[in-house]
Amino acid sequence: MSEYTGKEIVVLEGLEAVRKRPGMYIGSTGSRGLHHLVWEILDNSIDEQLAGYCDEINVTLLQDGGICIEDNGRGVPVDIHPTKKIPTLRVVYTILHAGGKFDNTVYKVSGGLHGVGSSVVNALSSHMIVEVRRNGLVYRDEYKDGGHPVTPLEKGQLPAVGKCRRGETGTKVTFYPDPEIFETTVFKPEIIKKKLKEIAYLNKNLKLNYKNEADGESITYQEALGIQSFVSYINRDAVTLHDTPIYVEGRSGDIEVEIALQYTNNFAEQINPYCNRINVVDGGTLVTGFKMALTRVMNQYARELGFLKDKDENFDGKDIRNGLVAIISIKHPDPQFEGQTKTKLGNTDAKTAVDEVFSTEVQRYLDKNVELLKKILDNAMKSYNARKAGDKARTAVLKQLNDTDTKSKLAACTSRKPEECEVYIVEGDSAGGTVKTARNRKTQAVLPLRGKILNVEKASLEKILLNNEIKSMIASFGCGIGDDFDISKLRYDKIIILTDADVDGAHISTLLLTFFYRFMPELIYSGKIYRGLPPLYKVDYQAGKKKQSRYLFNDFELEKFRKNKDYKILGLQRYKGLGEMDANQLWETTLNPETRILAQISISDTVEADDITSTLMSSNVPPRRQFIMEEAKYATLDI
Repeated sequence: MSEYTGKEIVVLEGLEAVRKRPGMYIGSTGSRGLHHLVWEILDNSIDEQLAGYCDEINVTLLQDGGICIEDNGRGVPVDIHPTKKIPTLRVVYTILHAGGKFDNTVYKVSGGLHGVGSSVVNALSSHMIVEVRRNGLVYRDEYKDGGHPVTPLEKGQLPAVGKCRRGETGTKVTFYPDPEIFETTVFKPEIIKKKLKEIAYLNKNLKLNYKNEADGESITYQEALGIQSFVSYINRDAVTLHDTPIYVEGRSGDIEVEIALQYTNNFAEQINPYCNRINVVDGGTLVTGFKMALTRVMNQYARELGFLKDKDENFDGKDIRNGLVAIISIKHPDPQFEGQTKTKLGNTDAKTAVDEVFSTEVQRYLDKNVELLKKILDNAMKSYNARKAGDKARTAVLKQLNDTDTKSKLAACTSRKPEECEVYIVEGDSAGGTVKTARNRKTQAVLPLRGKILNVEKASLEKILLNNEIKSMIASFGCGIGDDFDISKLRYDKIIILTDADVDGAHISTLLLTFFYRFMPELIYSGKIYRGLPPLYKVDYQAGKKKQSRYLFNDFELEKFRKNKDYKILGLQRYKGLGEMDANQLWETTLNPETRILAQISISDTVEADDITSTLMSSNVPPRRQFIMEEAKYATLDI
């Protein structure tokens, strides 16, 4: 047994830890992680706007590949920090968990609460420049190679590099993502512009100026109507029951509440909640308060206007929300988010505040717009009648589901403890056979799909429930679907999509994710859905006199490996599909919990998720064609 002492314990100091494990801080080193850097810096500027000190932000994509974000807020302090004894600006950009958001003295309301944003961006940049305007002077600090300061201090302080008008203040951050960290360092203009548009909707009257030096494009985003315009934008391609979204706002204690809503002829509901501009995709107390108030108020009106008689049962909440698109935006001085990912709000006072403000203000609005109220109640009545008629049909389909041996395709695991079990969804019997051979039979189940599942975006629930592949999944998972869904009955802690790294595999994954998102979204919100990431390459190489092998998972890893002068590549194998690996290789690379790589599926933006799902999977062709044309220039062809 080898000696195990303190010498084997590696301590990563400061920003070094960020560079070693970037995924812990920004999620990934792909395009999503790259753009997350931009959102972190933008958050700081927007927090200045929420505090009442900033009304304009400039975002510029630079010709040389960098990005510049400038605001007219107060400017990051440049005085000597009382405990670190260096300029405060340098503390903010080089030390984790340093910021003005840990109490409410600087920011009464804030979105970024963890104090890691600016320093993480610096750690993952090859070059960063920060300029601050304060007290009639311009200060500049510069960092290179992952956050190492290169600006000399004068008597411990940052030197002024210029002058500005006395009342002119603000912060300007320019950074260049490190190509040694990221798979791509090319910012996508469409992603940046879409984010700025959303920010403008959520921050009424904030002026956001976008400029791209590469193509000369300049756009200003500013929304006087805020989230009311946001709802109109979401419904831009939908048939609506009323032209203008309903908008209400108010305050309950220290909590500010804004709600905009509009009804469409779609069957599904879409509620997009935000707390301090953060899209809390899993909802929480603010959504609960809204649903309670909406259901109560509408049932009260339904009886007053004769839609419901004394003997009738109340409308179900889903009847009232049929076709609803809503934005709930609150500003809370002390939000309690569940989990680091901030996907759910837990404050009970948020539920009370939303219920109170919405109940009061929406009744004032509807009392003046009775014809609109009648349209909404008529829509609820149609949903109520359809639900009653459809219950029998759904019950018959679900009974058939229970009576049929739909689990016959499933190679079950022997354990009956859900917390230690996982199921792999694979394409075809061939791959299924290899995975069955390689797996750990105690904890790993395998469900092969024969062919592609139905595109649920284009089908009714009854048709979906009759699809054999979908029936097999529902029966195997054990948690039901729709109104009968109960996540506590889920038989597996992880549901892992494992497909080939080709076009067909990507299509199958997309169809599966569409199904989960539309009919079992709780599985995604609860972190139960994963994608297995089998390696793309196996490389045989020589390091010194020793011959070794290594698996590489993408072209980025292969390129980095090739640049390493210590390795001499002896052979390279590319895996097109799971069937090209034997059982031992598949276990080692893809199934073994100790060595495999899994990508957890999550939703960071409910509006974007719904928009992309509808664009790619619905029958409406023009938006899909436009999406493909915009994204084609970023595609990597596998020829």
